[in-house]
Amino acid sequence: MKDGVELDTTDWRILRELQRNGRITNVELAGRVGLSPPPCLRRVQALERAGIIKGYRALLDAEALGFDVRMFAFVGLKRQSEPELRSFEALAAQWPLVREAYAISGEADFLLKCVAKDLTSLQDFIIRDLTSTPNVENVKTTLILRVAKYEPGVPIA
Repeated sequence: MKDGVELDTTDWRILRELQRNGRITNVELAGRVGLSPPPCLRRVQALERAGIIKGYRALLDAEALGFDVRMFAFVGLKRQSEPELRSFEALAAQWPLVREAYAISGEADFLLKCVAKDLTSLQDFIIRDLTSTPNVENVKTTLILRVAKYEPGVPIA
């Protein structure tokens, strides 16, 4: 567990409910996990302070907002020293089209999930930004045709 934090059954129930619906009221959450509201709120705040709950977000419909093109990019670097890896991570954090970036093992060093309004925007990003980055050796891309499952978070039973 993170930093020695021990979670009990009630904590896990709180996490499961919040992961399902981050906008649930404290009163409703308390009822679902079998607590009164004040102790429930204290537990949620403790989970936030411990870094177990990292934040709350709205899930947006990319296509409804006009972001119709999604792609994975497998990026190979010329050098994989820690400073080079951190440098690439810092660049990826600045690129708006990159929505997720993972350091991975295998044939590539990073996997990027990119979202764009159109293919031209995506192609411009790949050529102008990604492949022109000094330490990037190769980039392999694959378009996402459709999402068969999207369930962010962790598999809490």
